[in-house]
Amino acid sequence: MPTTEIESRELRVPARDGFPLGATLYWSAQSAPRSPVVLVAGAAGVKRSFYRRYACFLAGNGFDTVTFDYRGIGGSRPEKLRGFDASMRDWAEKDMAGVVDWVVGELHPCRLLLVGHSIGGQLLGLLPRNERITAMLAVAAQSGYWRFWRGRRKLFMWFLWHALMPGATRICSYFPSKRLGLSEDLPAGVALEWARWGRNPEYIVDEQGTPMRKRFLSFTGPIRCYRFDDDVLAPRIAVETLMQCYANAPWEIVDRAAKALGVHSIGHFGFFREQLRCSLWPEALDWLRNQAQIDIGPRRATSEQASSVTGSPPAGEAPR
Repeated sequence: MPTTEIESRELRVPARDGFPLGATLYWSAQSAPRSPVVLVAGAAGVKRSFYRRYACFLAGNGFDTVTFDYRGIGGSRPEKLRGFDASMRDWAEKDMAGVVDWVVGELHPCRLLLVGHSIGGQLLGLLPRNERITAMLAVAAQSGYWRFWRGRRKLFMWFLWHALMPGATRICSYFPSKRLGLSEDLPAGVALEWARWGRNPEYIVDEQGTPMRKRFLSFTGPIRCYRFDDDVLAPRIAVETLMQCYANAPWEIVDRAAKALGVHSIGHFGFFREQLRCSLWPEALDWLRNQAQIDIGPRRATSEQASSVTGSPPAGEAPR
């Protein structure tokens, strides 16, 4: 059976303030103009390359797919992080917003859906004009308030937000995640704002501690949030609390166990790994198709499809 060739293009997409963001567009040779588009908003400190296989799967199943790096991460990282100005709010209000502007202006999708991993599922609630997003598939998206954990993990989260992250950030002028075996290094403003959120029971708050909920309430599209039984970074109460912030959106939490899916572990990152290609990926794909409200065919991406990726030079416009 012939496979569908998946193509990709490396992009420089302007954020709302003009900052150039590294991004990648994936599409299938069978894609039509105005195809539905999925935007993948990654977890904090995770490069867009981590989502490559999943993006190829979506592209092989009818969705043009865009991944991007927030400023300070991966292809959007400056030569030096010391002194680099960035915040969590910038990631939503400038970076994600700029990528949405580009997708809408260049690809003209019939529907635009968001896959929000961890912080990516949080930042939709700060995204200007988030009504342009039809629906969100959230993966391990949660409030980070430290009291939602128990036992030793609660102690760790307290230490992370109250001591480790602010202390190391002020010493280094950025948060040295790599040296601590966590993720990509974070700009100082991102780390300090995130730590401030994690210390507050309302979590996403402004500098005065006032909850920022206006844009959470403006989003009315469907949300499905996957949570996994072995994810120590997203206890259920933390996931529920975040979902409740989207008070005007119909949302559901779907709990899945690694053992029931035939894998050893899933954790906070496993959804995007190949191990779930034949089980959870198709289930989530069906949900995305339903939200796109169009018939984009019954085909399923194979391992060969995901491996058949061609690149093209960096460019600022879509291959249309």
